[in-house]
Amino acid sequence: MIVYNSYMPIISPAQLTIVVPVYNEGDTLPDFAPALLEFCQARNWEVILVNDGSRDKTRSILENIASQPNVEVIHHRLNRGYGGALKTGIQHVKTPYLVTIDADGQHLLENIETVFQFALEQDADMVVGKRDESQNPNPYRAMGKRLIRAFTRLLMPLPITDLNSGFKLYRTKLAQRYIKICPNSMAFSDIITLIFLNERNLVLEHPIQIQTRQGGKSTITTFTAFETVVEILNIVLLFNPLRVFLPLSIFCILVGFGWGLPIIIMGRGVSVGAMLSIVSGLIFFVGGLIASQLSAIRMERLQDSKEQHP
Repeated sequence: MIVYNSYMPIISPAQLTIVVPVYNEGDTLPDFAPALLEFCQARNWEVILVNDGSRDKTRSILENIASQPNVEVIHHRLNRGYGGALKTGIQHVKTPYLVTIDADGQHLLENIETVFQFALEQDADMVVGKRDESQNPNPYRAMGKRLIRAFTRLLMPLPITDLNSGFKLYRTKLAQRYIKICPNSMAFSDIITLIFLNERNLVLEHPIQIQTRQGGKSTITTFTAFETVVEILNIVLLFNPLRVFLPLSIFCILVGFGWGLPIIIMGRGVSVGAMLSIVSGLIFFVGGLIASQLSAIRMERLQDSKEQHP
């Protein structure tokens, strides 16, 4: 017979996992990693650190902490990208909720607890950590973020202001379902937010504080912004292709009629340019209908995945 001591503490199952993608952060990890582990172990939270093919001392630093409780360290032999590292980490999460943060020391650990409590109170499926734009010392990058948001709003409703924030809380079962159609690039943060919104999940924002990078070098470039715009366009074409094709069709047809009618009224026949514009509009419209059918098929597969993994 087993006798239990009445004074033995009851440890509840972990409810939250912190997923951290790490790439060449050997300068920041010696301070960041111990603070993160101490913070999470005090709350019985899990930690998953994904080394995305780092070429500095990151691997050795992570191997030294891999044996600690509630910690899982995963190594990619080759660099897969920011989104690829997050996908790997998210796939290994076993708790109901997860939070993604960066390994550069910009995100304050205290914000995790605040955002987690907010998510539980609101029963949210995703909470985006909203940064104060006045804290961003790089006006070039801030302008890029505003342009990306403006472009996204042209294509779909966007109630979220800090679309590409790396600090996000997810309901795990939804994140694991949606990462299948997310890119491996830096655009991951933007795209998975748009997927949550499109699937009518409850997505909220909560203000967070950030500090300056504690070391290392950012990998975000102008090409990253361009890549993000392309991925946003791809995801809109996946979910609602007529949002892109229909305005193009209407524009071409209106230009064709506006160009051709005065020529017809003057009795000069039919303008070849006007006919080309109208035909182009019709082609865009038919292309949009075909794309909508393909989108419906892909969404059915996503729905089937939802039913198989409720």
